[in-house]
Amino acid sequence: MHFSFGVGRASRKQQSCQIWVVLLILAAYSISVAGAAEPPSQGPTNPTESVVVTAKRLNVETLIDRKVYTIEADVQSTFGTVSDVLTVIPSVDVDADGNVSLRGDSNVLILIDGRPSAQFSGPSAGDNLQSIPATDIERIEVLTNPPAQYKADGTAGVINVIMRKKRPAGFAGSLLGSLGTAGRSVVGANASYNSGPLTASVTGTYRQDYRRRLVQSDLIAPAPTTRQLIDNRSATDGVIRRDVPPLGFTGQYALNDTQTIRVEANRSSRAGLRIYTETNSAVLASGAVPNLVERLTAGHDREIDADERVGFSQKLARPGEVLEISAHHSASHVTEFYGYTNDFLIPPAATAYDSLRFHEIFGTSDFGFDYTLPFSKTRLLKLGYAFERDDYEYGAAGNNIDPVTGAQVPDPNLTDDFRFRQQINAGYLSYQASVGEWNWLAGLRGELTTTEGRQTIQNVSTEHRYLRLYPSVHLDRSLSDQSTLSLGASRRVKRPDTDNYNPYIDHEYTPNLITGNPELKPQFTQSYEVGYGYEGRGLAYALTGYYRRNRDSVTDLTEDLGNGVSLTTKTNLPRNDSAGLEVTSTGHVLQKLTYSISGNLFRSQIDASSLGFSGLRTTSGVDAKLKLDYHPTAADTAQLTVTRTDKRLTAQGYVDAINIVNVGYRHTLKADLTGLVTVSDLFNGQRFERVAVTPTFTQGYSRFVHGRIVYVGLVYSFGSSKKEKPQSFEYDQ
Repeated sequence: MHFSFGVGRASRKQQSCQIWVVLLILAAYSISVAGAAEPPSQGPTNPTESVVVTAKRLNVETLIDRKVYTIEADVQSTFGTVSDVLTVIPSVDVDADGNVSLRGDSNVLILIDGRPSAQFSGPSAGDNLQSIPATDIERIEVLTNPPAQYKADGTAGVINVIMRKKRPAGFAGSLLGSLGTAGRSVVGANASYNSGPLTASVTGTYRQDYRRRLVQSDLIAPAPTTRQLIDNRSATDGVIRRDVPPLGFTGQYALNDTQTIRVEANRSSRAGLRIYTETNSAVLASGAVPNLVERLTAGHDREIDADERVGFSQKLARPGEVLEISAHHSASHVTEFYGYTNDFLIPPAATAYDSLRFHEIFGTSDFGFDYTLPFSKTRLLKLGYAFERDDYEYGAAGNNIDPVTGAQVPDPNLTDDFRFRQQINAGYLSYQASVGEWNWLAGLRGELTTTEGRQTIQNVSTEHRYLRLYPSVHLDRSLSDQSTLSLGASRRVKRPDTDNYNPYIDHEYTPNLITGNPELKPQFTQSYEVGYGYEGRGLAYALTGYYRRNRDSVTDLTEDLGNGVSLTTKTNLPRNDSAGLEVTSTGHVLQKLTYSISGNLFRSQIDASSLGFSGLRTTSGVDAKLKLDYHPTAADTAQLTVTRTDKRLTAQGYVDAINIVNVGYRHTLKADLTGLVTVSDLFNGQRFERVAVTPTFTQGYSRFVHGRIVYVGLVYSFGSSKKEKPQSFEYDQ
């Protein structure tokens, strides 16, 4: 497969317009070829539901604008988290820190029931995905070209986590408990009541977690004065222990036949100890070590998350005509404190002590309404409005401590006070129809974004205001009873994370400093894809070709400050394009052995010439995922999952490949009792390695998590729930 991105700016804009015109003409043509006559009246009210290709063996449903993965019946969901569930879904990868990527792109918008959450903003987003219990999830929706009803963020696409709402009649629930290696454990319970107009449920989990993380950095650069090459080595061995007790409540009450109110409240905290041992040294070409420092860190972190939602649904005159009003608020409050002991071994010097305390507060409030009007059983209009306000606050205070008196002297270099606010006013309109063999969905979303940030210590302030339109179009056509052709396109935005605007230099890892950039621009992406799907004769497969054209994507830029210290800054990369062919297939190897395999053959190009590097750079690779399920008896299930994420380009180098293997086994002891054993990351493959090569320095950076974790546990179901399919195991990441 070969393609070129060498197109000038003017021609690229023309090309974008031409593609949009062609797609819209195809949408209009699908109506004209069938005339104005309505198709036969059979089919469901919502045309989205009539455009499906279902691979029932893996509970995957393909709609015109998304793929829906049902979690309840999958062998993946008891002791794990949202992060664990995502690891088995095609196209989706999760790294050792819980960060999610879609088709190799980390600019993914994570939604809960269609709404953004403060939990998934900022550097703690990955940790929070590793905290939400998978037992609370009903299904996962993956949208690589989201329709207009969703917020335009997420240039790679949207992952919409739908929480469980359907509950068995009467009173039901389950209890679970498990023990894992290194003192890990999970206990949990859920209970629900469903009778008449009232449905309510309560869930609670307590998770004790343990992580060991190794961070290494080798920065080879000439000394500022002698110009002699020095290998500046840094190694950090860290241990993290955490207690995570999330609680959740949902309630739904039908006021009458046309009005329903729904309330949700979730609270989670995450706290624990962090202990690090850090060694920093300088090594000359001769092998001599002129500098050696050991830094011992002891501290703790705590995060409190809260999420409240209320929704009202009103059925109107026409069947399927609905007005939905919703309000939502979420907040995340993080505090961390660290004390440092610095031992200067070469050359010898007195021990120094210092400390660092910081806090982060994220808040998201949104309000909106959605109106759905079906004109017929195959024609549907949607429109809506949404207002969102995001508030962010970061404060840091560092002190140097006198070793004799214990007096603390504030360090101005470690003091920060940054506040940021973002407001988005959005409106959308979409229309969907099925005419003959054609199905199409077209929409337009407009968003007015206003941001303002201020860092008081350095007196740096920034304001941005921009209005953008985000069109989207989807088409598919049934070629036969077994096969479908689909096309999709969308324009998306990735607004920089709020903390990326902060110019404060983060000193948490001393040799590898990090800072934000108040002048960052949002990334805009044009995405196109065409797909073919087939299901029949015991086999289901799909081929999807895609192309993404990115403008002003945010990237890391590292510079050498001398004496083994580097500074990584966020900046915009003018050009970053990618394309690929995604392949998925499900079926049976043997009668009792099923498989799911997916692959992403990609080719990406970046142009970092404006950042001082040589022009166009290209790489190709293959991301792959294999899942095998073996059912020797009706009571037993064994599972193997293998994931490979291939090498990716960065502005200054590349990020190396990652390979992960998970295995598990489930046995139904009784109708209401199930035993499970899981082993995650069997070969400890969760290693993030980044290489940067510049004219002035070379840096190798790696972050390794000891990911091999064994869990053994039991699940007991009572009430109506024990008549359902038994839940299953989940790997820990």
